Amino acid sequence: MQQPYERTEDRATAGAARILVVDDDPTVAEVVAGYLDRAGHLVDRADDGPTALTRAAAHWPDLVVLDLMLPGMDGLEVCRRLRDRAPVPVIMLTARGDEDDRIMGLEVGADDYVTKPFSPRELVLRVESVLRRSRPAPAAAALSTAGLTLDTGARRATKNGAELALTLREFDLLAFFLRHPGRAYSREGLMQAVWGWDFGDLSTVTVHVRRLRAKVEDDPARPRLIQTVWGVGYRFEPSGPSGPSGPSGPSGPDGAV
Repeated sequence: MQQPYERTEDRATAGAARILVVDDDPTVAEVVAGYLDRAGHLVDRADDGPTALTRAAAHWPDLVVLDLMLPGMDGLEVCRRLRDRAPVPVIMLTARGDEDDRIMGLEVGADDYVTKPFSPRELVLRVESVLRRSRPAPAAAALSTAGLTLDTGARRATKNGAELALTLREFDLLAFFLRHPGRAYSREGLMQAVWGWDFGDLSTVTVHVRRLRAKVEDDPARPRLIQTVWGVGYRFEPSGPSGPSGPSGPSGPDGAV
């Protein structure tokens, strides 16, 4: 079994995040672990799914960097099993260029993905971005409308008093919508505002909106809160439909669904 990656300095670094790197390519795993180590994080490694789950159970990580293509149990199944136990941010690594594979990773709850070959420095920046959003925010007034209540400090969301199991990005996206009701946003605008990216695969936004609708809408097939705005993107309407917004089923010209 793969041993944890050992830091050469004191592992009790103040404020360090514990990151689990899961990849069966020892070169990729070593490079990623080395860069994350130098960025000040505590890094564990695993080279297959069962080992990853064992490592996570022993020391629950603050974030997982997870390869999609693993022997035996693939990254999608590992992500599902981790998420069944507790929320944890996941960045998926994939050597595949096919959009369907990237979307599959997002559908099972990955917060971000990086396609191989990638820049280790870029991966570290993605890790830092996800970690910043996952840390508790300062106490703030709860956001509440249309039966939805968000405690941004505790990162807790409820609908009509029932807990919502939201991923990191789903929570951030819903919080953004609640803060900006009635205004239409393009997928590019949402990617910049919620993900903090100036560029990227816009299907990331599409998938997260679809997943969020499945959790907050009474009928996700006929969304009333998160509406598709034809030719633009999405608009949050606490009171439901307020006018024509074009199809909300298949996709508009911008690919939003």
